[in-house]
Amino acid sequence: MELAMIGLGKMGGNMVVRLVKGGHRVVAFDVSPEAVKKSAELGAEGVNSLNEAVKKLKAPRIFWVMVPSGEVTEMTIREIAKLAAPGDVIIDGGNSYYKDSVRRAAELKVQGINFVDAGTSGGVWGVKEGYSLMVGGDEKVVAGLSPIFQTLAPAADKGWGRVGPAGAGHFTKMVHNGIEYGLMQAYAEGFEIMHAKKEFDLDLHQISEIWRYGSVVRSWLLDLTAGVLEQDATLDDLEAYVPDSGEGRWTVAEAIDLNVSAPIITLSLQQRIRSRQAAPFSDKLLSAMRNAFGGHAVKKTK
Repeated sequence: MELAMIGLGKMGGNMVVRLVKGGHRVVAFDVSPEAVKKSAELGAEGVNSLNEAVKKLKAPRIFWVMVPSGEVTEMTIREIAKLAAPGDVIIDGGNSYYKDSVRRAAELKVQGINFVDAGTSGGVWGVKEGYSLMVGGDEKVVAGLSPIFQTLAPAADKGWGRVGPAGAGHFTKMVHNGIEYGLMQAYAEGFEIMHAKKEFDLDLHQISEIWRYGSVVRSWLLDLTAGVLEQDATLDDLEAYVPDSGEGRWTVAEAIDLNVSAPIITLSLQQRIRSRQAAPFSDKLLSAMRNAFGGHAVKKTK
């Protein structure tokens, strides 16, 4: 099959590699000329504009959008829609909010353009291991795109599938990332407890390697953690600053809307937010209150 890959960051660029190796014809475009050049070196046909990408492909065309979520995705899909024709397919493989995907599918349907949302997991390792793909869209349209998904997935029959109508792919990926927050937080807290037990002089990398085989908590995430600890067991050169991409927030908000209790995912999100506060006002106020009612000592900055 042939398609246009729009957006050639680390994830998009690696997907181009896997698609080209899988025998697909890929037309690649990015706002960065260097990214286009690199993709051309990897076997894609680089183009300098969306209009050129449209002209390079035979109808019905397939456009895979792999750009940051939010306004960039909105603008990119709108531009493609202006150039596309009825029967064409736009796949959003980024981390878009699922309600935006539901809306986009309805808007594009009026033009006769098919919209598919492909929640994509695998990160930079996807080019080697394959990507986990949670696909939402019309059943017949998704079936027609299956050679692409089979090439990107770990295997033709593993790691991907249509999970429901448009929007369902990004909804499922949103929950996936919320779970990811909780798993990461649990590992981080466990290793911190061991790190704090100084009298045992525990080798955290050794323990992570032991847990990788046969233990109940073994996982790919633990494999990656072991690799990190092997390179730097103290992490002294890192700041305790953890961003969030937004998917955890959406998951927590959805849980509230659905009256579903999700304390672990919620707390893991709050911990990430807390990590970005050098001196939280709430902690200062706690100290001041203890001093006010009990005369407890406070620690001054100066």
